[in-house]
Amino acid sequence: MPTLTILVTGGSSASGIAAARALGAAGHRVFTVGSDEVRIKAAATKAGNGVTPLVCDLASHDAVRDLADSLSGWGVASVDGVIHLVGGWRGAKGIEDQSDEDWDAMERGAITTLRNVSRVFYSQLEASPHGRLAMISSTAASSPTAAAASYAAAKAAAEAWTLAVADGFRRDQAENRQDKGQQSEDLHSAAVIFVVKALVDSAMRTAHPERRFPGYTDVEDLAAAVVGLFEEPAANLNGQRILLAK
Repeated sequence: MPTLTILVTGGSSASGIAAARALGAAGHRVFTVGSDEVRIKAAATKAGNGVTPLVCDLASHDAVRDLADSLSGWGVASVDGVIHLVGGWRGAKGIEDQSDEDWDAMERGAITTLRNVSRVFYSQLEASPHGRLAMISSTAASSPTAAAASYAAAKAAAEAWTLAVADGFRRDQAENRQDKGQQSEDLHSAAVIFVVKALVDSAMRTAHPERRFPGYTDVEDLAAAVVGLFEEPAANLNGQRILLAK
């Protein structure tokens, strides 16, 4: 496997740190992206392995375009992977008290950021021999509850967008232009969805030793799955919902 250039967005989170660390340890060049300079620099330090921190408001399309342009200053012509780990959670008691504020926050965090990074970096990922786009979703998207309506709806929309990117890769890389709806052996880029119930890390386990976190996915397991994306053929991955919930 050659050294690839990979962006980890939402890099300040525990999952972002774990993914950046694992990708760096696998020999890839990793840029971790967050909106807060202090937090993302601290996260990159924790990740180690030469991970480079970058600051960007991913909810701004112009800012993401500037981010892409700025990579040339680091000697990067194009990226091979975008691991989108931007999260967020908003809940309520039921349908009637799902607030506009909560919906706006979920739309911005779960949908708009994904739309921006996928649009800006699509051509680079499509051109890469190992192009990968991955997002983190929730089991709530397929089993929504009234209390989590805004959260589940936003995650479902983000999943739909990711599947549309997968279709774009499939069509753009189809060997036969008259057969663009079919998977091609030449497919080299993939868009995938990681599905979890919730994430847990060592700090959470230490803070709550009495809890067992049933069904939760450890961020280190997520990180291992992220590294595995670049080792698995794109044809096996593109458009897949990969369940990591236990």
